Amino acid sequence: MRVVVTGGAGYIGSHAARELARHGHSVLIYDNLSTGHRFLADGFELVEADLRDSAAAESALQGADAIMHFAAHSFVGESVQNPRKYFENNVRSALSFLNVALDAGIKYFIFSSTCAVYGVPRDIPISETAPREPVNPYGASKLLFENALEAYSGAYGLRSVCLRYFNAAGADESGEIGELHDPEPHLIPCALQTAAGMRHHLDIYGTDYPTRDGTCIRDYIHVTDLAKAHVRALEYLAGGGPSTALNLGTGEGHSVLELVSVAEEITGRPIARQICARRPGDPPVLVANASRAYEVLKWKPSRSIRDIVSSAWNWMQVSARR
Repeated sequence: MRVVVTGGAGYIGSHAARELARHGHSVLIYDNLSTGHRFLADGFELVEADLRDSAAAESALQGADAIMHFAAHSFVGESVQNPRKYFENNVRSALSFLNVALDAGIKYFIFSSTCAVYGVPRDIPISETAPREPVNPYGASKLLFENALEAYSGAYGLRSVCLRYFNAAGADESGEIGELHDPEPHLIPCALQTAAGMRHHLDIYGTDYPTRDGTCIRDYIHVTDLAKAHVRALEYLAGGGPSTALNLGTGEGHSVLELVSVAEEITGRPIARQICARRPGDPPVLVANASRAYEVLKWKPSRSIRDIVSSAWNWMQVSARR
C-alpha cells in the first residue's frame, strides 16, 4: 500500500516510516519540518508542507491508500502554557488535512493518540473503556480529533484506528534514528544528557505524589514496538476491521526515581538531580491495560525498560558524532 506519514520527520513518525518500508509499503513523508529533522526522512519521498496547505495535501494524497498521522505538538507542560498553539495545530490544522483526505478517497487512517485523553484515571491499569476526561490541553486536543474520526467513520465510512500511546521512549537499534527535541522535555533523554554532562542536573517534578516513592509512575514503551503496532493496525484495517481505539503500553509502571536508577546503571555514571514543584497537568500514575491490542492486532511489546534506556543511550552516542 501507499501510505502518507504526516510528521514522518519526527521521532515516532520516522520509526513508523521505516517499519512500513520494511514491510514493503510505499511511504511518502509529509512534514513542515517545524520540529522534525530532514535527515530523519532520508531515503523517503518528502513533501515539506503544512497540514493546512490544502493544495500540497491534495497532491501528496494522490494515489495513497492510507494515512498515519503523527504531526502534532505533544508536550503537556507547553500545552498548559500555550493552549492556543495546541488547538490550532492538533485540531484545526489536523481537521483541514482530514477533510482533504476524505475528499481524496483515503480508505484507512491511523491516528497517533495518547493516554492523556484519560486524564487522571479512576482505575489502574487503564483500559479503553475508562472515561476520557483529559486534564491538560494536549490530551483535550487529541480527544477532539478522536471524536472527529469517530464521527467520520459513522458518517462517511472512513475506517480508523486511534492508538493511545503511553510513554514512547528509546531509539531504533541501528542507532540511525532516535529522539531529538529542542528543548528536550522527556525524562529518559534528559536523564541521559545529565549522565553525559550535557546538563548540570535532572529536574524531578514532585516527590509528594501518592506513589511508592512519591514520584510519578509511567508506562514506558519502546518506539520500535510502537512502530510495529502501527503496521499491524494498517493490516487490521486492510483486512476489513472496523474503526477502533487501542492502548499501546507494556502494563508495567516505573517511577521517575526508578527510571533514573536504571539510567545510572546503563551509563555507569551518577545523575545529579534537583527536586522541583509538580508540573500542572501531570497525573500521578499512568499504566496501560493493552490486552485489547493483543486481541485485535496480535501485538504486544517485546522490549524491556533496560532495552529502552540502552537504545536511547546508544542513539545519544551516535547522534553526538553527527
